Amino acid sequence: MKEIKYVIKDEVGIHARPAGLFVKAAGKFNCMIKMKKDTADVDAKSILGIMSLGVKKGDEITITFDGSDEAEASDTITAFLVENL
Repeated sequence: MKEIKYVIKDEVGIHARPAGLFVKAAGKFNCMIKMKKDTADVDAKSILGIMSLGVKKGDEITITFDGSDEAEASDTITAFLVENL
């Protein structure tokens, strides 16, 4: 299992557009991907799950990857976060 932590830098946090793009990127992988903020833990392949976290600028999220392609997924999602959030 791999885990990354990231502090959101985007002024409006994770809103519908980046959440949709995140889900699209995460959906390309077979491994289980979870996003966590504080004590809430959701399926990162679900736009409703991600939106339910209410992630704002300055919030730290933790993303975990568990499965056969977790290394590639972790690298791709890390790059996505840096470029978009």
